[in-house]
Amino acid sequence: MRRPVQALLLALTGTGLLHVALFTDTYLRYVKAGLRPPLIVSGAVLLLLGLAAAVTRGGGRRPAPSDGHDRAPTHAGDHGHDHTADHGHDHGTGHGHDHAATPRIAWLLFLPALSLLWYAPPALGAYTAARAGNKPVAVQKRGFAPLPATSPVPLTLTDFTRRVQLDRSRAVQGRTVRLTGFVTPAGDGDGWYLTRIIFSCCAADSQTVKVRMYGTQAPPADTWLAVTGTWHPQGSLGTRRAEPALDVRTATPVAQPVNAFTDDLPLTPS
Repeated sequence: MRRPVQALLLALTGTGLLHVALFTDTYLRYVKAGLRPPLIVSGAVLLLLGLAAAVTRGGGRRPAPSDGHDRAPTHAGDHGHDHTADHGHDHGTGHGHDHAATPRIAWLLFLPALSLLWYAPPALGAYTAARAGNKPVAVQKRGFAPLPATSPVPLTLTDFTRRVQLDRSRAVQGRTVRLTGFVTPAGDGDGWYLTRIIFSCCAADSQTVKVRMYGTQAPPADTWLAVTGTWHPQGSLGTRRAEPALDVRTATPVAQPVNAFTDDLPLTPS
């Protein structure tokens, strides 16, 4: 790939990273919020490298000038003809074309750089969650704190699952809780799933938490909802045989929270 094209690719990639990390929250689709500073630094470095390459591209070695009179005598001159003319091609090229030409497939490198500026890839959603298993529930070494007296009780999907499967006090029994997530269709059986996708670092290492919803028709996939309801009795509450499931009372559409790829209580977009 020629040097001016390389410089342009570096500059576009750096500009795209700065755009998604500085001027939008698009980067949260792919990485955790804590990785914003490294993204900004990476974008700035790539942009500066591209600009530096563009400025210095004329500083390379220049070919020596030739006026046609300073060439050394050749064997062709002894016989009154030029072997180059006889063969009709340049032995330096070998096949009559330039091996240093940019492969056509290399131009595809511009697609991800341009997508960061004009069409960022969509976030993970129901398609990914439907094909992923549920995140294993970690063992609760310490006891559970009492649930607050408010109703409904706001819980994350992970907290609700832990309460259902690990809380021997069965504190969620009969309590109305509020969970927030997006809709994932259930592949089999009744109901549908309320889902959160959790990034440990980035989209590549994401894990899925799902709670099954009963008692209402499934809304469209990827719809964000705040759902209130009570535990759906299936299995022995407080043991791993209990299903993390909810009998839905209300399901209210909400905006996708800023912290969509955590399993924290939702933060409303400003």
